[in-house]
Amino acid sequence: MADDKNDFVSQLQIRTKQFVLRSIKVFKALPPTEEARVIGKQFLRSASSVGANYRAVCRARSQNEFFSKISITVEEADESLFWMEIMSEAGILPSGKLSALMTEAEELIKILSKARKTVR
Repeated sequence: MADDKNDFVSQLQIRTKQFVLRSIKVFKALPPTEEARVIGKQFLRSASSVGANYRAVCRARSQNEFFSKISITVEEADESLFWMEIMSEAGILPSGKLSALMTEAEELIKILSKARKTVR
């Protein structure tokens, strides 16, 4: 059972890191407009925070620290999804370029939210 948990944690570390790397590619694909620059930076900050904060979750020294860090990770994933919605709805990037990453953000939010609930 411990191996299953370790595998899950490792796979989620890889997945959140891939989310960051894919987000960087989206950022690089943004048009050179002022609104894309502003929204893009907000998006990149929150998206990169997902991977960084999940690593911090894995190093939590207590249940309270775990809950706090995973809550931040959920919030950052949700904020990333928000900025992708804005990019799509504002016509900054076509929704087709964002749909797979938006789906990944939604899945990460569900997984991380469920992990947070198990701690309570």
